[in-house]
Amino acid sequence: MGLRGNPSQRQQRIGFELRKLRDATGMTAAQAGRHAGIGGTHLGHMESGRTAVPPGRLRTLLDAYGIESEPYCRGLLAMNDSTGRGWWSSYRSDVSSSALDLAELEATSKSQGVFDMMYLPGLLQSPEYARALLESANQDADRRSTERFLKFRLQRQEILTGDSPARYHAIIHEAAFHMDFVDPKVMRRQLGHLLDMARLPHVTIQILPFKSGGFPAVGTPFTLFRATSPELNTVYLEHDAGSVFFGDQGHLDRYDVIFGRLSSVALPALLPEAEREFPMERDSFTLLQHLAYIL
Repeated sequence: MGLRGNPSQRQQRIGFELRKLRDATGMTAAQAGRHAGIGGTHLGHMESGRTAVPPGRLRTLLDAYGIESEPYCRGLLAMNDSTGRGWWSSYRSDVSSSALDLAELEATSKSQGVFDMMYLPGLLQSPEYARALLESANQDADRRSTERFLKFRLQRQEILTGDSPARYHAIIHEAAFHMDFVDPKVMRRQLGHLLDMARLPHVTIQILPFKSGGFPAVGTPFTLFRATSPELNTVYLEHDAGSVFFGDQGHLDRYDVIFGRLSSVALPALLPEAEREFPMERDSFTLLQHLAYIL
């Protein structure tokens, strides 16, 4: 079997974990490979995600590296057993590989922590808002491309309304509501959609107002995906130069702290009016009311 030319994020992550574990033991690739009955070069291809890791050899390597955490082992084995094929596979010719990786991560993660400052997060966008945003940002795109990407985005949202939805916590900067990307009427209806999403018991939405103290040093939207084992969490950064996925402990720790800080300085979570008392202090709902009024 030939080497993969463009391994997915999941395949690269499996390799990254294997290399991290081997480095922690001080073994060379040749030494570790002997435990699994393969050459050092073959193991190197596994560690780069360029070739598959047979389940039996993965278990042997985990034993050789002295890994005793059952959640971590189960999580890595499950990641390795996955075919990577899901509903998103039918969009391979319509969206980027990083978008496919994002959809797969969303479908397999235990929870998400999302921060955005220019747009409403994709999983919280109403169809009308999403369409207006896509048409505004991609004015040269043909109609079919826009329709396929819109369908892809809306299908991603089903993880919040399915039978076993993951926890979802979004922090949205107030600036996102003032951006003149869509018609005010579209934005006003989008605010109503946010209220509908906030009624879901597994969804938490906070708004970070302009006047908030102690804003942490973060300059780009990000999503912190949490797995069943914290070692397998992933940070996703989205920007014009291309999307990036991080799985190293340094980035995981940094963005976990940042998200916690953002949550602490953001307004209390959005609660529909029927489920709250008259506000004695500022919260996300009263700011949303104000935003709807001034649109």
